[in-house]
Amino acid sequence: MTHDEIAQHADKIDAYEALVQFLYRAPIGLVQAGLDGTVDMLNPMSSSLLMPLARDGSLDNLFTVLQDVAPQLRELAASFAEPSGVVCEGLRLPLGDAATPGGPQVLSLSVLKLDGTRLMATVTDATAEMLREQERLARRLKSQARTDALTRMPNREALLEQLQQMLARPAGETSSGFALLFLNCDRFRQINDAHGQAVGDRLLVQVGERIRAALRPPSDRIDLAAGSGQLAARTGADEFAVVLDGMRRREDAERVAARLLDALAKPHQLPGQDITCRLSMGLVWSDDAGGLAGEMLRDASIAMVEAKRAGGARCVVFETAMRERAARRADIEADLRLALADDQLFVVYQPVVGFAPAGTVDHAAGVEALVRWRHPVRGIVPPIDFIQVAEESGLIGALGDFVLRRSCRDFAAWQRELGPGAPRLIAVNLSRAQLGQADLPATVAAVLREVGMQPQQLQLEVTESLAAQDQQVQERLHELKALGIRLALDDFGTGYSSLSSLHLLPVDTVKIDRSFVCQADTSNHHRVLIEATVKVAQSLGMNTVAEGIETEAQARVVRELHCAKGQGYLFSRPLPSGDLLDWLAATAAPSSAAAA
Repeated sequence: MTHDEIAQHADKIDAYEALVQFLYRAPIGLVQAGLDGTVDMLNPMSSSLLMPLARDGSLDNLFTVLQDVAPQLRELAASFAEPSGVVCEGLRLPLGDAATPGGPQVLSLSVLKLDGTRLMATVTDATAEMLREQERLARRLKSQARTDALTRMPNREALLEQLQQMLARPAGETSSGFALLFLNCDRFRQINDAHGQAVGDRLLVQVGERIRAALRPPSDRIDLAAGSGQLAARTGADEFAVVLDGMRRREDAERVAARLLDALAKPHQLPGQDITCRLSMGLVWSDDAGGLAGEMLRDASIAMVEAKRAGGARCVVFETAMRERAARRADIEADLRLALADDQLFVVYQPVVGFAPAGTVDHAAGVEALVRWRHPVRGIVPPIDFIQVAEESGLIGALGDFVLRRSCRDFAAWQRELGPGAPRLIAVNLSRAQLGQADLPATVAAVLREVGMQPQQLQLEVTESLAAQDQQVQERLHELKALGIRLALDDFGTGYSSLSSLHLLPVDTVKIDRSFVCQADTSNHHRVLIEATVKVAQSLGMNTVAEGIETEAQARVVRELHCAKGQGYLFSRPLPSGDLLDWLAATAAPSSAAAA
């Protein structure tokens, strides 16, 4: 062997030894194996990592060692047809029960096909990396769990967490206070029903954007250390909340609330239409809050309901007395649900008399059906104590359906019992909830068929403010009118319509509100208003009813002004069905045959 050949041979030995040293000291596990998994070479790190998986303590075959954690590996290698390349990369192998205390919990395996006969596998401890990924995933999931999917605003959970941290700040840590504003969209359900859920969702997104834009500066978190910041969140379907930190006085928070209401009152531009969506707001100042975030949010919600009760589109500051009123309303709501199920409700009827010729009175012209509640403990509950609760709780629809069915059954019974002496018309009030039901006309038609009533014997009444404001209501009224029933505009003079727009409403009767009638004999102004209403109604072929007549003088004036009918305590209070029949018998007169 020549000197050069000896030198080259020595270099090869040195390179091989260097390679062996590298493999021996490498911080990753290296395994060389045949295509059948037979191990040709493995370094100490691979032995250390794989030994917990070796059932019999043997590391002779890679596939056998990994059978429990990677049973697919043998098939992957056998099906890899390329002469070389990556068989698998970064395959995670949880060790499970095979893991040793303090040792690796998860391995990462990559397998490379070197040539037609050899595989090279790398094995690493992936425990730390897995833990970091789990932490990142947990943070991402936590963020998602605190973010509203539609508006991308913080959600109720995030708001409560932030509020609780603020309430837990030691007294005197900051020299300022904070406020919670709770906002709810007025009439959002009607908007959603009229325009569809997709439009409703886009509207909510715009409301959220406008709230955040009105805050200075907008933020998703409060700087607790600095005692300042503003947070806007979506807490429910059409509910939002705003936290204002760093407020010197409650009046400062009220000014921000007023700015928000002004910004939100502007129309929202949606594809093909502009929609106005006003919001009602409740405000709780930090000094008036307890120690729990949920209670503070509840109190803000209570104040928001007070804002809606006052007409909506305003901010009301929470007071402790509101909580007591809310508790009473909650009790009434719970009892009312039982009342609907236990038949505690009943209907009374107030006569509507006709002003017949020659000064006579037609006592059988009609009746108005009114609901009453006989509570097992409280006795008779006045309607003023439960009607608004029914409206706010969503029970008004069921209540209205009960009155419609019960009064129509009673009316049909009177016809059978009294014949021509029975009332010729029965009037039933409709709520907004009922008018929002698409199947209302079909329900009314079914009730008429069930009891054997003629459509023209039923008069459905809707308040002026409701009929004038809502296009959907007007469409429903036209559908009802097509059934042949009569329609009346109740409380005329107190709502939003006017004499000039009366012809736009599909009504047969205008009921002049008692606030005008009660001053008919003492105020020339009110007398002129009644006279104008009667003349316009007559020109449109409509009847008029004067409500709330309590004295002979009031009755005389409305008769002189040619009102067709009258209603009030002068003639009769609302009566149960049996008492009504007695009243009709006692007041029967020749004029009872006059036209309604």
